[in-house]
Amino acid sequence: MAARTKARKRALDILFEADQKGSNVLAVLEDRLRDSGRETPLPPYSEEIVRGVVHWWVELNSIIQQASPEWTLPRMPAVDRALLRIGAWEILCNDEVGIGTAIDEAVKLAADLSTDDSPSFINGVLGTVAREAPALKSGE
Repeated sequence: MAARTKARKRALDILFEADQKGSNVLAVLEDRLRDSGRETPLPPYSEEIVRGVVHWWVELNSIIQQASPEWTLPRMPAVDRALLRIGAWEILCNDEVGIGTAIDEAVKLAADLSTDDSPSFINGVLGTVAREAPALKSGE
């Protein structure tokens, strides 16, 4: 598994954990930075993803919701919500990751970790985000 793929998975774990516990995402991130548990230390790209998603939380949620009018964020599986936030952040805020790569990585993680319908759902929503959403400035 490539380093960035592993980093995405670890970022997904943090977003998912915070969602399930109803905890602050940055508090969970800080816990993982202090104590990674049985895993290796948190990769820097995982931290970058989580901090980027939190920074753009409101905007990303709005963009994802617009790209998925049939499904509200609370109705989506928690893994899908987290993957959509990561994918949307990579598409709109991270110039180092190609759009196709961001979508493919989210789809692959969905295939491994979520429902049977999730890969096609995530592919469609992120495809819409890539086509229609404005880029967000990462420096703000």
